[in-house]
Amino acid sequence: MAEQKRRGCLGCSFPVLVAVFIVALAVFAVGFLAGPLGKSIVGDVGLPSWLSVPAPEPHLPAPVPFHIYRLPVTNTILAGWITVIFLILISWLISRRLKLVPGRLQAAFEFILGWIYDFCRNVAGEEYGRKFFPVVCTIFLFVAFNAWLSLIPGFGAIMLGHHELLRGANTDINTPLAIALVSFVFVEYYGLKTLGIKYLRKFINVSGFFRAVGDVVRGNIKKGLLGLFSGFVDFFVGLLETLSEFIRIVSFTFRLFGNMTAGEILVMVAAFLIPMAIGWAVYGLELFIGFIQALVFSGLTLAFASMAVSSQHGEEH
Repeated sequence: MAEQKRRGCLGCSFPVLVAVFIVALAVFAVGFLAGPLGKSIVGDVGLPSWLSVPAPEPHLPAPVPFHIYRLPVTNTILAGWITVIFLILISWLISRRLKLVPGRLQAAFEFILGWIYDFCRNVAGEEYGRKFFPVVCTIFLFVAFNAWLSLIPGFGAIMLGHHELLRGANTDINTPLAIALVSFVFVEYYGLKTLGIKYLRKFINVSGFFRAVGDVVRGNIKKGLLGLFSGFVDFFVGLLETLSEFIRIVSFTFRLFGNMTAGEILVMVAAFLIPMAIGWAVYGLELFIGFIQALVFSGLTLAFASMAVSSQHGEEH
């Protein structure tokens, strides 16, 4: 009991908590007075100009800071490369020195991978969960760390000439589109690999027409006409299925692009209005949003892949 009283709240003593609160309050006050919101209310109090943040100027097209052999390299492509290198480096560092009693980094890495693997297994079953895990896990980690990378303080402040050197890859519509295409190919590949030609029946189902024509030829007019109507419905449903597959690419792309771009603009505006203060709260929100977007993208990919390999689903269509 005495030890708990000595530690205080959250493992810190009461004087430390008071000091932290005072520092946080001072940072908020300085940020408020340095920003345009505080200046419009209190006026200019003579704070240094470096405390202020320039007005945000968001641009949807990704700038091209440099070229590699005539290949334009946008700042979002560069950020995507950094994300890939980071994930590969972390995986290599952890896997080369695996321990029976893991350290903090290995334990955190194993927890994330174990959680994603259990998620795949619970949705797709033991067999397909193991097969889907590599792609689903890669999508989750890439989307999440792409989102979190742009939240590093100073990430977008590095300039090369007149352009930002780095920008969150998810805010460039080409990156979400590329991930959506990977998800699309992954789902269709496993559907065809598992069900074979039967998988295409949900897209092109004309067997009802042929049966109906056969009934008409054999003189069963009533059954043939009903079969023609049913065959038309099946064919129309197949067209809707085909359309929904391609609409999924658009929906995946704009969901991720819209949420990440809106989040980046929100961080920029918050940092501009009240520098050093509200930005931390918005950062926490964006960390959560990045996790949710990664979970939604990878989770929907997993769900659609599970539906594609389901024999019952293939037979129904």
